[in-house]
Amino acid sequence: MAKDKFDFQDVYEVVKLIPKGRVTSYGAIAAYLGMKSGARLVGWAMNAVHEFKNIPVHRVLNRNGLLTGKMHFPTPTKMQELLEKEGVKIIEDQVQNFDKVFWDPSIELL
Repeated sequence: MAKDKFDFQDVYEVVKLIPKGRVTSYGAIAAYLGMKSGARLVGWAMNAVHEFKNIPVHRVLNRNGLLTGKMHFPTPTKMQELLEKEGVKIIEDQVQNFDKVFWDPSIELL
């Protein structure tokens, strides 16, 4: 799905496809959209969308499985609570078994 550029709506469409109990990274979404160095743009898109209930922004993490976006949720623990409700184990703001719950759109959305 390589493009010269993408907009926030492109990001949101990918995020909507992340299955419950799975997570992905800003960089994986950017790479899928053809912008290998666009992780920061994906982060901006996530920060701008918290008011939309149908976009599971809590499933997008940094490349190491850290809950770096947690400060953009209504409470500091809301992101973790949402992930744990889906069965994702978190210890000290980091997803455990990250490699097993990681969802790579470049592989999953072929």
